[in-house]
Amino acid sequence: MATSKKDQRREARERLREEREAQDRRAKVRGRVLIGGTLVAVLALAVGIGVYAAKSSGADDEAAGKPFVQPANTTGKDGIVIPYGKADAKNVLSVWLDPRCPFCAGVEIGLGRTFKEQADAGTYRVEYHFTTFLDKALGSGKGSRRAVNAMGAAVNESPEKFMEYLQVLYKNHPTEESDDKFGSTATLLDLADQVPGLRTPAFNKAVKELTYMPWAEKVGQAFFDQGKKRTPDVSVNGKQLTVNSGQGIDSIAPDAFKKLISENLKP
Repeated sequence: MATSKKDQRREARERLREEREAQDRRAKVRGRVLIGGTLVAVLALAVGIGVYAAKSSGADDEAAGKPFVQPANTTGKDGIVIPYGKADAKNVLSVWLDPRCPFCAGVEIGLGRTFKEQADAGTYRVEYHFTTFLDKALGSGKGSRRAVNAMGAAVNESPEKFMEYLQVLYKNHPTEESDDKFGSTATLLDLADQVPGLRTPAFNKAVKELTYMPWAEKVGQAFFDQGKKRTPDVSVNGKQLTVNSGQGIDSIAPDAFKKLISENLKP
């Protein structure tokens, strides 16, 4: 007998609860608090629960019936990649993020400016990818998808506006992945006020009417299609980089990141 979507979501939540409890037990045995344990549990189950949710939930209701519109300044099949930097750069920095993920926020807050500076200097081209698995893995919410829709509206204005808006979003990120803060259209628009010139009529309309939601669905699905397992995921020329400091959500220092980059650039 086919399992209902309600049952599937309940099973996913139960698996998350069990993993959290297991993390707590292991932390007590070690005699310390596991920083970010809830998120680690979610990320550790990204393949199991994330793919499970993606396969079972189908198209997002907010995308259903809407025509597919690809934002300007995106690349790849269906525009699932948001590039920044010189198109002919020999090196490529690939960054995968989920808008509701605090650890992703730590990477973007700590290293986002460095990404931009090095891309501007021609060191590499940044290719941003986004996933929305937390919306589905947690069984409810729309913050990841709505934030990606808003970022589609931003990059449609310009790559520069997108980069600024990305920084603003993550500097105001949900402190817990269970917080659906970005599910609020008003919040996404208010934060856009911090990017000079972003609040055009076209941007406002796209955010309010969810113009890019079918695109956001394709962007999010690419995470699973490409076999990714967790966020944040950062690599240069296909070489995986460890960019979390191990101290909560904080990233490694910009200088340490630049050293990693220099060691993995094409000659």
